[in-house]
Amino acid sequence: MLSEKVKHLELIQAVITRMAGNSALFKGWSITLATALLGLAAKDAKIQYAVLSCLPPVFFAILDAFYLRQERLFRGLYDVVRKMPDETWSKDPFTMDTRVVSGVDSWIRTIYAKVVLLPHLLVLLTLIGTLIVWHFLGQACTT
Repeated sequence: MLSEKVKHLELIQAVITRMAGNSALFKGWSITLATALLGLAAKDAKIQYAVLSCLPPVFFAILDAFYLRQERLFRGLYDVVRKMPDETWSKDPFTMDTRVVSGVDSWIRTIYAKVVLLPHLLVLLTLIGTLIVWHFLGQACTT
């Protein structure tokens, strides 16, 4: 194997690692922003902020799905480059074009992957449960 091809594989692996790191980052920000908005709602006693706290998990789930799809595309590219004969690789070295990869779901279908859906859905369900409790506590206090 050419040493340049090994460098190319290392470059692709670095991209895969960066994409995987984004997933944890998105889950953390989803929880942080949702909790901050919920805390703001409790402080100011405004249900509008609490409803707004349901948006971060949705937006971050979309971003998470997009980056998971990108990660899967680059994993496919890694496999393509790894299996490619050195002579073929030399014709177009260091390509990062993922169009040569097939069989990867769209980002919309990737939202339904357990690694994306479950954490963000859990945050969203927790927020909705909090809103329901808040609503019933508010009604109990006024009667």
